[in-house]
Amino acid sequence: MKNKKTKIIISGGGTGGHIFPAISIANALKAIDPEIDILFVGAKGRMEMQKVPAAGYPIIGLPISGFQRKLSLKNLVVVTKLAYSLIRARQVIRKFKPDAVVGVGGYASGPVLKIASSMGIPTLLQEQNSYAGVTNRLLAEKAYKICVAYEHMERFFPAEKIILTGNPVRQDLEDISGKRAEAIEFFNLDPNRKTLLVLGGSLGAFTINQSIRDHYGKLFVSGVQVIWQTGSRYYTEILEDTKKRTLSQIKVYDFISRMDLAYAAADLVISRAGAGTISELCLVGKPAVLVPSPNVAEDHQTKNAQALVDKDAARLIVDAEASTMLIDKALFFITNDSVLAKLSENISKMAKRDSAKRIAEEVLKLIKE
Repeated sequence: MKNKKTKIIISGGGTGGHIFPAISIANALKAIDPEIDILFVGAKGRMEMQKVPAAGYPIIGLPISGFQRKLSLKNLVVVTKLAYSLIRARQVIRKFKPDAVVGVGGYASGPVLKIASSMGIPTLLQEQNSYAGVTNRLLAEKAYKICVAYEHMERFFPAEKIILTGNPVRQDLEDISGKRAEAIEFFNLDPNRKTLLVLGGSLGAFTINQSIRDHYGKLFVSGVQVIWQTGSRYYTEILEDTKKRTLSQIKVYDFISRMDLAYAAADLVISRAGAGTISELCLVGKPAVLVPSPNVAEDHQTKNAQALVDKDAARLIVDAEASTMLIDKALFFITNDSVLAKLSENISKMAKRDSAKRIAEEVLKLIKE
């Protein structure tokens, strides 16, 4: 009988798409064993340094950043930061003495999992995207198990290590049925109007935001109400803009803390195609128009979105065409109940439930083995 506490490091981050799944895995581990000791390791100055402590977990930041994709002197600084991060990761692991290390992708997971593997500590990777990230591909050879959200990931990883678990999502999204009335009140909406939910990720999406700003008139005339997460970069400017035009049916937020209520209120969602958001859309069964970001590694958001489009579970508009097509298409879909019903039915079929719990169980199984 093992008396000492089980200790686990969860590493990665950079965006909400990495952080929220990581927190969900931590919560699932705690639900199985409340005595588990969990330490997060992230990148200094990134979103995880705020979001993880807010969720109740300690975090240590490494001074690491990503490489520039084109030749740049900045990459010399990145190499220096990487070298120091490897030293710092070894110090953290030696002090904390984890039984296992979980990597969720993002800059910080590279040094932590590389050092953990070299010290003989079992590692598990969680890959959110349909096109595997560079960090996880580099770490896959030494990882014990790799939890994925999409089929056919043996293109990137050894088949014998792959476990299809789906992506962990925030627990309050597991069941949003019965929350519509609460959502209408929370966002101060008209229960008789259709509601469009606009998401651009935690930082915001310029193209999506600009597409809406270019077509305020069409949205006003349509009578559709909008819950709009602009992202922190664009919030102040857009809030002033909508106030000046007295567009009271457009509700503007920099960040939506109650995503369960936002989804419960929505008839249609406009969004980027990050893996976490797509997993959420599948789980809540919401019709979506996806505008993949062109500024991500290996164009993985387009591949994420295409996986849904191939099953008639979402619609895709490329970033370059969004300014002219996005609002017209969204208003056409949101007023067409048969299209909404079909998209909702098909996207719901793609949901993978209890993903965080399944990943947590795999981590604990690794430790026992």
